[in-house]
Amino acid sequence: MKALPGPVRARRRTAIDAALALVVILLMTQMWLLTATLESYLGGHRDAALAGMIVSGILFLACFGLYQLVIRLDRAPEPEAEPHGLGPWQI
Repeated sequence: MKALPGPVRARRRTAIDAALALVVILLMTQMWLLTATLESYLGGHRDAALAGMIVSGILFLACFGLYQLVIRLDRAPEPEAEPHGLGPWQI
């Protein structure tokens, strides 16, 4: 298995790191939402539970989409450094 060229590897790593950072932020937001919704529900505000569930579902779908992006980036075919050994001319 050949190693990826430096710039391609760096771009993939940056994209994966950014996606994982967004997942962490979204999950922290989802935990805060769960806490706020539960506190509101226990305080007698029943309407907050449905709204919290809907927003939590949207955050879950966003995290799942970012996970799929990371999987797709990880499984993408590796570009060849010089295709077919012809150099930069592609004759």
